[in-house]
Amino acid sequence: MLANSNGLERSVGFVMGVTYRKLSNLLQHRLKEYEITPEQWSILYQIDRAEGLIQKELAERTSKDKPTTTRILDQLEGKGLVYKRAGEKDRRSFLVFITEKGRSLIQETTPVEHGIIDEMKQCMTEEEYDTLLELLLRISSYVSERTEKE
Repeated sequence: MLANSNGLERSVGFVMGVTYRKLSNLLQHRLKEYEITPEQWSILYQIDRAEGLIQKELAERTSKDKPTTTRILDQLEGKGLVYKRAGEKDRRSFLVFITEKGRSLIQETTPVEHGIIDEMKQCMTEEEYDTLLELLLRISSYVSERTEKE
């Protein structure tokens, strides 16, 4: 199907973008009852994994820019899922911590994320899945290096 195509169907960026949007929409649909978006979930998940991070670290870990990260943190704080504390070394920065409500939400919704991964694996072998991840990480690293040089 794709072998004879010369259009966007052969563009890695285009296919990855379409696939990302489809996966994101599926996750958004499944998280809707928990009143959290995939963007918010990814930030909350990172805070749960390593509390006391500053906004810049969270932005880097989730590949989001600082303004987007700030907006999401404000939303999570408004929902009572995280709280901020002024940094000890730099009062202009703040450390972010998860609340019990946030921790409970992550525990409840992590199986939703794992379920989507398991469903996706149904269309490929475990080896293909591992190869896909390896290739995506390689592309991500390469693009990051190119972006830093420009």
